[in-house]
Amino acid sequence: MAVEPKKCLSCGEPVIGRIDKKFCDDACRNNFNNQLKSSDSKLIRKINNALKKNRNILASLLPEEENTAKITRERLLELGFQFKYRTHSYTTKKGNVYGYCYDYGYLRLESDRFLVVRIKDE
Repeated sequence: MAVEPKKCLSCGEPVIGRIDKKFCDDACRNNFNNQLKSSDSKLIRKINNALKKNRNILASLLPEEENTAKITRERLLELGFQFKYRTHSYTTKKGNVYGYCYDYGYLRLESDRFLVVRIKDE
């Protein structure tokens, strides 16, 4: 009685070799594992890209020699800033809440203006 050869989990081709082998080669193994992870990682990639973009926008507004800068909400939106994505927030003793994208933050001021700040290296 002939035993049916195992098939590669990625491409379906017969697998030759060890009895516990699941893939015909490394490319198929990598492809299979990448496809497993891709559905979960699409959302994570989207959020990480938005966070990086927000950080880069804030960084572009704050020259290296400056500690703060002011900008309008409208200009931030024109640059593609997405307020719903931030890495963390910080509340001061006075109750001001800064939103942060990694090392750059922003504080909403009056008249739809924002103060942009950078975390200082210690």
